[in-house]
Amino acid sequence: MRERRSSRLLIISASEKVLLFKFSHRNGALAGEEYWATPGGGLEDGETFQCAAIRELREETGITVSSVGEPIADREFAMRLPSGEMVMSIERYFIVRAGSQKVSRLEWTPHENEVMADYRWWSICALKATRETVWPESLIEMLEKAGVREKATLDPAR
Repeated sequence: MRERRSSRLLIISASEKVLLFKFSHRNGALAGEEYWATPGGGLEDGETFQCAAIRELREETGITVSSVGEPIADREFAMRLPSGEMVMSIERYFIVRAGSQKVSRLEWTPHENEVMADYRWWSICALKATRETVWPESLIEMLEKAGVREKATLDPAR
């Protein structure tokens, strides 16, 4: 089984919410699947996990940074790609603090425009309450390990 190495991003807003994209597959081997997941993507030839994280952050959100720290988590698991190919996914997760909640789609590929149906900034409370599928399944634990905490607010809409 081929390895697919990728960098994933835990992008945290000033209000301690994490950015997730909603993936909605209409075609291919994953047709009918919908889930929320962190931004990120595969490493290009010769690219490090850190460099891929910086590039994917810019491409998928428009947020630019000059560096990311060490990964805070990693996962390895068998995964089916939209093409139907099974790969061994090797993921590294990086924390990025965002100054704004604005997301740019300017550098999205045609495939990303097709499958990335929405985005939302999620609080830990909302993640704990949702019945929707969210990947990775250990996201709340990753966020807590990284020191992300629910912020008290008087706004009931949060």
